[in-house]
Amino acid sequence: MDATSELASTASSADPRVGLKAASALRRLAETLEAAQVASARRQGWSWQDIAGVLGVTKQAVHHKHAAAEKKRGARDV
Repeated sequence: MDATSELASTASSADPRVGLKAASALRRLAETLEAAQVASARRQGWSWQDIAGVLGVTKQAVHHKHAAAEKKRGARDV
């Protein structure tokens, strides 16, 4: 079983401490994956509106959440 499958399985533990820790780890994993995919989409020329549509959120929400990281990456790339 890979780590992600094991984590997902652990999230359904009868022990709330185990389940909550797993849920927290899954949330961090999802946030990391989303950030990486948003960065990839932006590098490929996607608009904030395009990304927001796929994520099912507003353009403002996705911009607010990810624009600072893009700006930071841009400063490093110069």
